[in-house]
Amino acid sequence: VQLQASGGGLVQAGGSLRLSCGDSRRALSNNAVGWFRQAPGKERDFVSTISWSGGSIYYADSVKGRFTISRDNAKNTVYLQMNSLTPEDTAVYYCAVSRSIWPSRDPAQYAYWGQGTQVTVSS
Repeated sequence: VQLQASGGGLVQAGGSLRLSCGDSRRALSNNAVGWFRQAPGKERDFVSTISWSGGSIYYADSVKGRFTISRDNAKNTVYLQMNSLTPEDTAVYYCAVSRSIWPSRDPAQYAYWGQGTQVTVSS
């Protein structure tokens, strides 16, 4: 499994970005997928996760109401729409494929990780 996260960049506070996570070997379409982020000097934190069907979704409290996770299994891609970004959202964002079809906030439940994409929000 080779996950490819993309869509990061530099944006001003209040702006938006959409991250994408794809997998050419289609493992992503068969399991839950999560997004995590890691800021410099901090631990990797849970951001959001979506079940295999898309029917079950969780968000971290810090992003609830601003971020939206979605998936298109036909395209083997999961998205993270990020709106109203703040400097506190600055981090490397990672997508990961779970060992299960069910979503989880626990990074230990995720078997495969992408390389990460940098999101930088300027004030």
